[in-house]
Amino acid sequence: MKDKNKKRLLENTLFLYALTFSGYFFSLITVPYQTRILGPEFFGKVGFAVAMMTYFRLVIDFGFILSATADVARNRESQQQVAKIYTAVMYAKGLLTALSLVVLLVICYVVPMLRQDMMLYVLTFASVAVSAFLPDFLYRGLETMKRITIRTLIIQAFFVLMIFLFLKTPQHYYFVPLFTLIGNAVALLFVQHHVSRHLKIKFVRLEKGYLWETIQKSSPFFFSRIAATIYQVTNTLFLGLMYSPGNAKVGMYVASDRLVGTAKTAFSPLADSLYPYMVKNRDFRLLKKIIFIIMPPVILGCIVLGVYANEFMALFLGPAFYDAGAVLRLLLPIVAITPLVYMLGFPTLSPMGLAKHANLSTIVSAVVQLIGLTILFLTGLFTVQTLCIITVFSQFTVLIYRVIIVWKNRHIFTQKESIVDVPQV
Repeated sequence: MKDKNKKRLLENTLFLYALTFSGYFFSLITVPYQTRILGPEFFGKVGFAVAMMTYFRLVIDFGFILSATADVARNRESQQQVAKIYTAVMYAKGLLTALSLVVLLVICYVVPMLRQDMMLYVLTFASVAVSAFLPDFLYRGLETMKRITIRTLIIQAFFVLMIFLFLKTPQHYYFVPLFTLIGNAVALLFVQHHVSRHLKIKFVRLEKGYLWETIQKSSPFFFSRIAATIYQVTNTLFLGLMYSPGNAKVGMYVASDRLVGTAKTAFSPLADSLYPYMVKNRDFRLLKKIIFIIMPPVILGCIVLGVYANEFMALFLGPAFYDAGAVLRLLLPIVAITPLVYMLGFPTLSPMGLAKHANLSTIVSAVVQLIGLTILFLTGLFTVQTLCIITVFSQFTVLIYRVIIVWKNRHIFTQKESIVDVPQV
């Protein structure tokens, strides 16, 4: 039984990697083309819009990717219960999307800088909102990723091709969110068909209070995820508001941050697929093996990339982005510690009964980040370089916090590891 669970974990991890990383991969392969066509200024505009919409994406997701995944994993033997979870989450996302759209329109109307590019922000919001309705939590909890992954990959590849075919001048920058929206919409239609016809999961009537209970249960995960994203999103927003979204400095930072974010997502599917597995099996030995295997090559890769950062950025994104290598070099420590941050988060702390500390660690990090930004502004020391330094420091705060919690509670870790070794009768 244990071997069967591990085989299922491996297959789910591989397909979750493909599904999660494909979006970033297809986005990444278009980045060199976008940077050459749009240049730092217009690329910065698109990056600013994406950063702004990330907040709305977090509101719409509301932490369901963690709370609902765990609920589905625990109840996947009951199709009726899974259908209730699925219905509640999708209804909740609908309500949060409507609320977010109203807020966005008000902000765009009030802020002249945003009102001038309203189509860009509305299209970017639409692409993000549609993507948020893809029920990743359902497939992760059920650990059945194969069919949906293959279909989504084909659809995403087709619409990435559209960007290469139609994006020809800087003035076409709105094509980036437009084709992303179309691709996400078609993918969502296929996914809903698969959920209804093949998984036999349909919308059901919810008893009074169940929807609110679902939202309330997920709220700690929401605050954790928005805190974890503050550094990445807020940095771009601060730069855009300080220099204007079309400033070359914003484009340089966005390009570097996009690469760092993509590198981080290389570890996210592994942690995400381990999460439901660890909730059910608590196999800490496997967790330790994975950490010891992936950390050395990650650290070595960051060192090599740091040495040749400027040359890499010029080769990958074009000569205009040569100076962005200095920004990338400062942000690389974040990539180096990401596997540990992810693995010591929910996959470790949840089965130890300490999930609240995974949330608290990101909140503490966000507070450190905001305090650091405030100090930089008040002292007149705010630059792209000092921003990167504060960001790296705040991310190390997450790691240090989680290491301390795991170490202080290592007796729980040892006890539950021994439980895994007890033969199943």
